[in-house]
Amino acid sequence: MTAEFRIPNPQSPVFSWPTRVYWEDTDAGGVVYHAQYVAFMERARSEWLRAHGYGQALLRDTHGTVFAVRAMRVDFRSPARLDDALEVSVALRQCRRASAVFVQEVRRDGDLLLDAEVRVAALSASGFRPRAIPDALYTQLKSLETSAE
Repeated sequence: MTAEFRIPNPQSPVFSWPTRVYWEDTDAGGVVYHAQYVAFMERARSEWLRAHGYGQALLRDTHGTVFAVRAMRVDFRSPARLDDALEVSVALRQCRRASAVFVQEVRRDGDLLLDAEVRVAALSASGFRPRAIPDALYTQLKSLETSAE
């Protein structure tokens, strides 16, 4: 599999973002350091939002909203290594008024390396207090919910 940029299809219920493993992502043995998967998943969720018209800066500056990870369940199944081309997927399982639950996977050549469930909370950008997701975004997110596992 070749990691190449392609414009993701925002209409697809499962969004996929390519990434490659670099030296900075690995431990001394050339294996991806476990915390780096969190960064891979964060980038994919950010690009998922951007593909739907809501980049992080727009959310913060125009809508006064940021998302913060509240909880995460991660199942590490197999290691990624230096130079691997990875696909990081995002699917929205549930959207509530002030939170959302995503399911994510990291794959190499179709093989599942990691799966995760990530709960994010909507917060006010100024005080980092819980707040409702802006109405237009909430409506759009509700329409994107999927039963993808």
